[in-house]
Amino acid sequence: MHNPRPGGGDIVEMSSSASAAGEATQNERVIPHSGSLSKSSARKSAGLEEPVTTPLSAPPPRASPSSAAMHALNGLMFISRAEGTVGWEAVERRFHELAENGLLHRSKFGECIGMKEVVFAGELFDALLRRSNISGDNIDKAELLKFWDQITDTSFNGRLQTFFHMVDADADGRMSEEKVRQTITQRASENKLSKITEQAEEYARLIMEELDPDKLGYIEVRNLERLLEDPSQLVSIGTAKDMRQMLRSQSLRPTPEPNPLRRTQYFLEDNWRRVWVVLLWLSICVGLFAWKFAQYRRRYVFQVMGYCVCVAKGGAETLKFNMALILLPVCRNTITWIRNHTGVGRVVPFDDNISFHMVVAAGIAVGAGLHVVSHLTCDFPRLLRATDAAYAPLAQYFGVPRPRNYWWFVKGTEGWTGLAMLVLMAVAFTLAMPWFRRGELALTDLLKRLVGPLKRLTDTLKLTDPLKRLTGQLKRLTAGPRKRPTDPLKPTDPLKRLTGFNAFWYTHHCFVAVYALLLVHGHYLYLTHKWYKKSTWMYLAVPMVLYACERLTRALRSRVRAVRIRKVGVYPGDVLSLHFSKPPGFSYKSGQYMFVNCADVSPFEWHPFCITSAPQDEYLSVHIKKQGDWTGELRNVFSRVCRPPTEGNSRLLRDGSANSLSLRFPKVRIDGPYGAPAQDYKQYDVVLLVGQGIGATPMISIIKDIINNMKQLDGDLEADAGSGLGSGGVDASSSSSLPSFRTQRAYFYWVTREQGSFEWFHGIMDEVAETDKKGIIELHNHCTSVYKDGDLRSRVIAQLQMLNQAKHNIDVISGTRVKTHFARPDWPNVYKHIAENHQNQRVGVFYCGGGPEPLKTLRELAKDFSRKTNTKFEFHKENF
Repeated sequence: MHNPRPGGGDIVEMSSSASAAGEATQNERVIPHSGSLSKSSARKSAGLEEPVTTPLSAPPPRASPSSAAMHALNGLMFISRAEGTVGWEAVERRFHELAENGLLHRSKFGECIGMKEVVFAGELFDALLRRSNISGDNIDKAELLKFWDQITDTSFNGRLQTFFHMVDADADGRMSEEKVRQTITQRASENKLSKITEQAEEYARLIMEELDPDKLGYIEVRNLERLLEDPSQLVSIGTAKDMRQMLRSQSLRPTPEPNPLRRTQYFLEDNWRRVWVVLLWLSICVGLFAWKFAQYRRRYVFQVMGYCVCVAKGGAETLKFNMALILLPVCRNTITWIRNHTGVGRVVPFDDNISFHMVVAAGIAVGAGLHVVSHLTCDFPRLLRATDAAYAPLAQYFGVPRPRNYWWFVKGTEGWTGLAMLVLMAVAFTLAMPWFRRGELALTDLLKRLVGPLKRLTDTLKLTDPLKRLTGQLKRLTAGPRKRPTDPLKPTDPLKRLTGFNAFWYTHHCFVAVYALLLVHGHYLYLTHKWYKKSTWMYLAVPMVLYACERLTRALRSRVRAVRIRKVGVYPGDVLSLHFSKPPGFSYKSGQYMFVNCADVSPFEWHPFCITSAPQDEYLSVHIKKQGDWTGELRNVFSRVCRPPTEGNSRLLRDGSANSLSLRFPKVRIDGPYGAPAQDYKQYDVVLLVGQGIGATPMISIIKDIINNMKQLDGDLEADAGSGLGSGGVDASSSSSLPSFRTQRAYFYWVTREQGSFEWFHGIMDEVAETDKKGIIELHNHCTSVYKDGDLRSRVIAQLQMLNQAKHNIDVISGTRVKTHFARPDWPNVYKHIAENHQNQRVGVFYCGGGPEPLKTLRELAKDFSRKTNTKFEFHKENF
């Protein structure tokens, strides 16, 4: 999988032969908790419009650099080209398109060579000018060819010279400490690493101490070899033999199955629990519809209204069933109890409760549509047009004299309750759609979508007046830059004011009125008068009582279980950390979540958040990222209360402790815990934990739980050794103290965009590095704002990272002992590595985070590797 930096591209391509040769000459060294996966044997160049490759078969360089430096410089290729002259031919063609009077301007250099990064291309252009002693901002074709040869030069000296001229802006052949600082600052800024920018002076001093031992005050080009030596190339997650075998193994990337029968088999294997539940639900709906359809087919009213009344009543029967069923998937306490105390979860997909809730909602929409449309467009018009003789048997239901118009049906109890329900459900269903619930759809976006169709319509019909003027007005309205609101909690877009989570929350609670109207509507029926035939209340009685008990339990529990805020932290990236005292009897599992309410923000809103503390901890903790109006106001409320951090706690923007008498925290209530997919991690000997951004929260709880269990297990073993058992046996009582702890290996991948995110769980990362002596937990932090490994723009950062790790055992990006990798993980290699090391085992894959692309990738890879290897990957997504 190719993983370019968002918004940018790679300009590096490594040769598999060079990579293998480099590996063969290295002695391997393992860095705990930061082992990188095998490099791809070939890298595509996302930064090039026409990606090409070049064989690393240049003659040996005149210098004899160390093998580590040579391997490092393989990643200093500024651009790649095809074998022969194919690459130059593409550049030459673009030169003729972009050049003016036979000269190519500096601003078009990047486009000409196929590099998308304009700023970096300009920097490279200036360096090549200095190296060639050319002045001005224009070059001719011959000079471009010379530049192209220098850019694609595979020799050690050639690449080293170009790299040095890029950092030696004044071309004096020396790099002072100030130049080093400027280089670090520039590279950190390109990779959005604000913390490194702040400490650029300190890091420049570190590099000068390493490369200028004689205290000359500058470094020369020959000193760069030491800086470019790459210890990371010596890091391996296995033996060299295993690594080479892995690189030679077949590519296990998802490929479509051509056989439709086999695809069906795979689908049933992956989704059999969902399939039988949905089929059962559909069978019940079809059965109820058919039963009611046949019942009214035999009644006299069929002679007047025909099949329309049968369809209307059949739809109403499914509507009643689904209105009762839709409450069950959101009875969280009941579902949590069932999954914790029974084995029903083996056959019922409780993790998909919200998805099933939405499926039933679609069934309600279909049933309501059949009922309402059949009545309004068919049944009532036929009844109004019926002859007096045909109407006479129906007078007992509709009265005498007969209805004269539609108004009679609308003003009746049956009519206005039905229409009121329809309006409330339409509003609630609409605002529950993902685009509206997340506030992703803006009015300007809707207008932009109208511009294209209107323009095509005007062109087709050759309308020059009204539609064309309207199209022009829409273009002017949407063409200008959209102004960002000064206060993110008060959006200026009209559509955003009417949407968002608050709109979803409050309109969804209008269903209390919908159920009341449904009971009234189900009592006053046109064609049924006997009470025991009015079945609406029979459908709703049990689910409504169960749901009411759920809400009552939540309300009472949140008031009885008082919590006291022990600590508050406001971190970079708009993240709020809350530590609560643990209420008596609050027992939970790692991976579960709870609801949080703050009356100072809203007395009615409860929002779910994953618990980041471990069950053995004496406190409860959650980490809340500002992603909407409620979370944003919650952060603001606590920011106003907390004081600035003391010196030495720079990772916090603000902090507060309950021990300080000067702090008066807002009152917070909690409710839970509730079951979640991640709580089942203990069912697996091997787990792959993936967190995207703030989605790392449930995984942090699991990591802490594993650490605590390891400490307890080590303590029991030490106690057994002290009691005389020694290493030959373990006391049965101690071995049973952790009956549910079976995790032998955990791989944690945290993918985040911002450098400041690593400060959220800074202490946990260091604790794992200190505690996990047996290497049970393998941590991989990935910062996607940094260009991919080997890219020149991240090369200095990579070397600074290695140098600081070697001297201080601290990663310059995360600030922890865990090394941070650049860009996104290569997920196929991640799965391949786990499949190689854990054959014939079940691996639980747990994912939490936003974005459909990584979710789809991880799920598809889990399925594909389960079919092509003897390692079974079972995928779970956090859902609440």
